Amino acid sequence: MGFRSFFMVGYSLAHDSLESDEAADVSNGSPMDLHKNIFGHGSKESCAHIVSHSNPRRSHRVSVTDFGAVGDGKTLNTHAFEKAMIYLRTYARRGGAQLRIPGGRWLTGSITLISHLTLFLEKGAVILGSEDFNNYPIIPGLPSYGRGRELPGPRYSSLINGNDLEDVIITGDHGTIDGQGAVWWNAFRNETLKYTRGHMVELIRGRNILISNLTFRNSPFWTIHPVYCKNVVIKHVTILNPVDVGPNTDGVDPDSSQYVCIEDCYFQTGDDSISIKSGWDEYGISFGMPSKHIWVKRIVSFPHSAGISFGSEMSGGISDVQVGFHSYHVDDMVISGGRWGVRLKTAVGRGAYIKSIAVNNVSMYSVKTAIALMGNYGEHPDENWNRTAYPVMENILIKNIAGENITQAGLLLGLPQSHWHNIHLANIAIKVSSTKTSWNCSWVSGSYSSVLPQPCPELAK
Repeated sequence: MGFRSFFMVGYSLAHDSLESDEAADVSNGSPMDLHKNIFGHGSKESCAHIVSHSNPRRSHRVSVTDFGAVGDGKTLNTHAFEKAMIYLRTYARRGGAQLRIPGGRWLTGSITLISHLTLFLEKGAVILGSEDFNNYPIIPGLPSYGRGRELPGPRYSSLINGNDLEDVIITGDHGTIDGQGAVWWNAFRNETLKYTRGHMVELIRGRNILISNLTFRNSPFWTIHPVYCKNVVIKHVTILNPVDVGPNTDGVDPDSSQYVCIEDCYFQTGDDSISIKSGWDEYGISFGMPSKHIWVKRIVSFPHSAGISFGSEMSGGISDVQVGFHSYHVDDMVISGGRWGVRLKTAVGRGAYIKSIAVNNVSMYSVKTAIALMGNYGEHPDENWNRTAYPVMENILIKNIAGENITQAGLLLGLPQSHWHNIHLANIAIKVSSTKTSWNCSWVSGSYSSVLPQPCPELAK
């Protein structure tokens, strides 16, 4: 398949609206049981049913212009958004309300959302993140990280943010949220930042969150970061971050979150397109909140790093993740370019586990390494990390993978102190474009079936 056909097939699949899917645990290490447990419960082709909203259209609606906002791209509208949230809070017990953002360019600093809210960007509406760092309040580091992710101490707040929210919809008629991240990227590279960059969207301890029908571009840091959340759906979302210019501009990073659905999306990112996390070293171990019950379906990814990754911050544990469907008739994830296709990464000091993961129906084009399970990746938050906190990686099923113009088929690198167990590969065809060794394996066991090029013999032990 040529590049244009490869792209167009994947792009059309990512914008199809299909129906629903059931969760299933992976409790047995055999390939057959892994297949049955994860895929054998009847695919309904969508996971969006995990969020329910009693009245998503909201009976009460106002415009941000009612609070003095000006959409000229120059006027700072932070206070107008603050006034709108104060007013709309009075409707929380009456089914909530909708805040409309009309066509225009609406410059603002951090916007703190409220519960029972629909933020609706009309056609032609663009929310612009301020380029003045002073418009982003300084907030504490997350307890599962113990500090800012990039620098010790606190961090900048995110452009769109909220704590302890319930029943929130961020959607629109294909409006845009633009973080204007170049000033943040330059400060990061020049090492002039005082604190860790904020994200484009960060919701902490949220429940019943829906993000849909929007474009996010030029994120300062990670684009969408649900952390300590439950019941989150992200669908029909486009993320456009420069692949080679915007450092660490991940797409969607579910972090210590459960029941998360990511489907029908197009991601161009300066790092991983999807990165599932759960806390960092001793802080994540102490906090102890895993990421689990996560579904990923019909994604087109143009990443700088990985199409989908797990970790390396995974000290609360990651389990029960399903990428793709049971049937082999559709590319559930298309990855073009980047360093890695599917990557599971961790390190000594992380502790916890990555387990019960099923990745199915992925096509890759011009990726350097198609499949990677790595135990030697990632830095530490401080010198207090536990030198005997060995992570576990087990019950991993990767099947129905096609790759063209791939530099290396795979790296399966466990730890001498913690071997990877029950790693199963099936129905994989990767066309390797170099003379480099196709597979590199150590401290790993499991099985493989119908895999080309043939994996290293260590996998069959």
